Amino acid sequence: MLHIFVDADACPVKKEVYRVAVRYGLEVTLVANSWMRIPGESWLKLEVVGDGFDEADDWIVEHVQLNDIVVTADVPLASRCLKEGTRVIGSTGKMFTNENIGEAVATRDLLSELRDAGEITGGPPPLQKRDRSRFLEKLDDAIQSIRRDHATDSG
Repeated sequence: MLHIFVDADACPVKKEVYRVAVRYGLEVTLVANSWMRIPGESWLKLEVVGDGFDEADDWIVEHVQLNDIVVTADVPLASRCLKEGTRVIGSTGKMFTNENIGEAVATRDLLSELRDAGEITGGPPPLQKRDRSRFLEKLDDAIQSIRRDHATDSG
């Protein structure tokens, strides 16, 4: 059964995930290092892990299954999840794929080095309305694609 996992600590599109999950009748697990308020719905679960380095990432990778969807902006987590056969979507609607993850990792590493050298300050730009729209579109596309693939496999 298709499940959505959200790397939730800094995720700006949780409400969008909820809307899509309700529409398709999907279960969602938010994974975070600390407690957060979530709607009291039977299809929605909050998994609070320790605050150690990569604990949320490790939990997600241990629990995802083939054809689940992971929502994260964390490039190393995206890479690990792709190896598990999941679909991975960033909060701006960027789909991480086996074809583009190498470039994403290289870009992340380069930007990290530039930040460490003091060349870049600040984080990513704030999420725009068009980013939320693109995210909703890509999440919907991923669910439809997984369902089509599953129908083909079982039919």
